[in-house]
Amino acid sequence: MRAKLKEFYSLDFDLNSYWPDQLDNFGFWVRAMIGPENEEGSESFDIQVCTPEWLKSKHSDDEVLFGRHMLIVFEYDLDRIKNKVSSYCDRCSGKTWQEIAGKLSRIGYWEFEDYTPA
Repeated sequence: MRAKLKEFYSLDFDLNSYWPDQLDNFGFWVRAMIGPENEEGSESFDIQVCTPEWLKSKHSDDEVLFGRHMLIVFEYDLDRIKNKVSSYCDRCSGKTWQEIAGKLSRIGYWEFEDYTPA
């Protein structure tokens, strides 16, 4: 069994017409709808897309952060962002969907994941 990216969008704005005010300082959430390849259905995985400058603007210098559920980019290029998520999905395989979803939850918050941020 293999994963497949089926939809990719933002809950906050139209991703296809979005352009950040600052090309080196932005952050937003995207929802990747991913399911088994060649099967109906998908589940949501939420990913925070951001730049290093955005991280610096949101956190103090003395903080230490984990980058879970985060895709860090250096410039805004929607096609590259989507292709990165899609290629990660294409490499995720397993005997069960649960096994695959566990791998996918490394990059995005899975809707069925029991996650409490520190």
